[in-house]
Order: sequence, then C-alpha cells, then structure tokens
Amino acid sequence: MVHTGRMVLCRVLLALSFACSLLLAQQPDAALMQRYSREAQTALGEKRYADAEKAYEQLVKLAPGIAEIHANLGLVYFQDGKYDRAIPALREALKLKPKLANAAYFLAMSLSELGRYEEAIPELKQGFKRASDPSLKRLLGLHLERAYTGLQRDNHAVEVALELTRLYPKDPEVLYQTGRLYGNYAYLAMQQLAKVAPNSIWRLQASAELWESQGHYDLAINEYREILARDPHRPGIHYRLGRALLSQSRQAKSPEEAQKVQQGALAEFQKELQLDPTSSNAAYEAGEIYRKMGQLEKARELFETAVKYYPDFEEAQTGLGRVLIALGKPDAALAHLRKAVSLNPEDDVTYYQMALAFRALGKTDERRAALEKFQRLQAQRVEQQKLFMEASSPQGATKQELDTQPPH
Repeated sequence: MVHTGRMVLCRVLLALSFACSLLLAQQPDAALMQRYSREAQTALGEKRYADAEKAYEQLVKLAPGIAEIHANLGLVYFQDGKYDRAIPALREALKLKPKLANAAYFLAMSLSELGRYEEAIPELKQGFKRASDPSLKRLLGLHLERAYTGLQRDNHAVEVALELTRLYPKDPEVLYQTGRLYGNYAYLAMQQLAKVAPNSIWRLQASAELWESQGHYDLAINEYREILARDPHRPGIHYRLGRALLSQSRQAKSPEEAQKVQQGALAEFQKELQLDPTSSNAAYEAGEIYRKMGQLEKARELFETAVKYYPDFEEAQTGLGRVLIALGKPDAALAHLRKAVSLNPEDDVTYYQMALAFRALGKTDERRAALEKFQRLQAQRVEQQKLFMEASSPQGATKQELDTQPPH
C-alpha cells in the first residue's frame, strides 16, 4: 500500500464539497442535505471515516444525480482503505461528470491498490504528467511506479523512480521506494548474469563487489585476484583490490600486520596508475597511504594528480591541503581547502585543516571561525554512523580523518 497523504485528500474533498454545496441548495430536500453535508465534513475533520461514509451514503440516496457527492464518497472510501467500494462510487461520479479529473486519478489509484495494474496505468500516467498539486502528483507517481513493478516493466518503473527522486529529493517514502526498486532490479540483473554467464569475468566481478560490500574482504580479494589472473590489464580491478586490502588492514590483529596489508594495497594502487595514469581514485588512495607514512612530497604529487584529473574530488582537495600545511605552505593549502568546503560544506576535517592554516598565517579571527564550525560539525558527525558516512562518499574513497585529538 502506498502511504496516502491526508492533506492532498482533504484539498480534493474541499474542492468537491464547495461545488457540491452549490448544487445541494437547489435540491428539494436542501435543508436535510445540508445537514448531512455538515456531518460529513465534521466527521472527516475528526477522522471518523465511518461516520463520514454514512453521511455521504445518505447524500447519494437523496441526490443520486450529483457527481460530486459520488466522488466525495469514493474519496472517503479510498481514505479508509475500502478500495473495492471506492471504485464503483468514483466510476459513477465520472459517468455523471467525465471531466472530474481528480475522481479519475483516485479511481486509478484504487485499481492499483487492488492489483489491477493494467486498468490503472493509463490514468496514473496522465495524472503523474498533468497533476499540478505536488502532493497529488507524488501520490500518483508512487502508484505508477508500483504498478509498473507489479507488471515487471522494470525499465518504466525505473524511469518513474528517477523522476520522483528529482521532484521530491528529500521525501522519505520516495527515497525508500526508489532504493527498494533499485535493489530489486540489481538483484534480478545479477541473478540473470549468474544464469547466462556463470563463468564469465563479469560474474566474478559482481561476486567480488558483493563480498566486499558485505565485509567479507578475504573472499572479495580472492575474486579480484582471479579476475587479474584472467585479465591482468582489466581497468579498475587493481584499484578495487587495493580498496579491499585497505579495508582488511583495519581488521588486522597487530600494527605490523596492518602495515604489511597496507603495503599490498599501495602496490595495487600503483599498478592501477601504471595502467591508467589518470585514475584519480588510485592516485588519491596511494597519496593518502604515503601521507600517513610521512612521505609528504610523494603524497603531494599523488594528490595533485587526483585533483588534476578530477577537480571536484573533495577528499583529494582536503588531502592536498593538509599535506601543503605540513610542508609549511598554508597559503597554497587554503585554495584547496576552500575548494573542498565548496564541494562539501559539512565536512569537519576540512574546517579543522583550515583552522591550522589560518593559525600558521596568524589570522586569528578566521582561525576562530573555522574552529567553531569544525566543533559544531564534529558534534553532529559523532552522532552519525561511520558506516553510513563512508557509504555516502560519491567516490567510495577513504574518508579524511583527524590524525590527533582536536582542541576543545
């Protein structure tokens, strides 16, 4: 069931009720009908849908020729989840007045709720395209996405999901439904890949990435190495192997073991750069390892490569800035740190590095402002799950972290 926005339903009911009240005044039993109309509106306002239904049912008996009454009854049935009863009421409304667009839209959504997707899709498409009310448009889009999914028209469902995400980028239900759709679509595609090409290099790569995403780094590393055994020059695989090794190093039982695994990761990033000197990802990861090893000039060279080929690489801009600070070049560092802040104004590490640069330059006020921003952001960051933060990086890159305990 798609979550129904109560506000959109109220707006539609109010519009229909206004038109209906003009017609009720012209009926023989006008006083009685006005009474039932008021009872219905009061019941709706108090979410007493059963009472609202009874009032509208009485109105239908008294004035069966008024389309708006049938439409209102259908909308109340819809709100109460009685889709099988909403359908005939809304159809009668459209029979009496075919131009009641909102009645047509809620009829389509009622059909969709009952799984009658083929019947629902034409009007859902029209409504999603034409509806001017944002809440109604959203509701129609969600039903249309589900109808296409139910009919296994995945390409159409994805198109609707993309448009919904564009129109409502911060809507939780839209994001949930889109994520679920993409996840299911990806799962089916991987199932098909395993069926049609079980021994292919593409199946191996899909398997490796799956193991890596689940934290089974040993299994992922084995799959990546199998890919390279088959095709040593395959683009991106040395980088993926290096990333898996880096993740594995964080689970090492001793610093010596971690350092050994990191050296293996560095070798893979360097191999990726030999195959593709423009790989910003590999340059950044290698640069970050060198920075942590204290080899600052080598780190600087690699970070500069990363931002040369991908200027909007936020983590690389921050990494380059902090290396330049360590090399005694805070002026040069600020340009890169400001670029990083323009790309992501919510990164606490970048503001901390800016505070260090301002301190080196003797700019007290700027240092204080950057440090205050850092402290606010860090407090927020502590509350968030680290795994989510890493997954949200558009590059899947190693996050810049503070090397020392920040000042209070």
